Amino acid sequence: AVQFLLAHDRAGALHYAPLQGETAARVRARHPEWPPDLDSLVLVEQTASGERVSWYSTGVLRMMAVLPWPWRALHLLRIVPRILRDALYRGFAARRIGWFGTVSSCRLPTEAQQQRLHP
Repeated sequence: AVQFLLAHDRAGALHYAPLQGETAARVRARHPEWPPDLDSLVLVEQTASGERVSWYSTGVLRMMAVLPWPWRALHLLRIVPRILRDALYRGFAARRIGWFGTVSSCRLPTEAQQQRLHP
């Protein structure tokens, strides 16, 4: 997913950190609502009222909103009830390796992309 987002987020709006890293640990400490067993992409947004954290389908759809067309249109799926979206998200996540396979190595990020990766 991060490889896809790096490739399509031409404006560089999104930054990335591993869930097991220092950055995620600091965010997790500020947000007790963060599920302890979370294994999803997490979006952290700065808003006028503070910091907002989203995961599962909500996080992914909010990420799509910053991408160019046609990916931005997926943001409209937020009208689908979250319980249904999250069930579909988890089903996709459970089957994605079977559908798309794995890669033996990750593509190295460009110098500009490296600036968007955090520990």
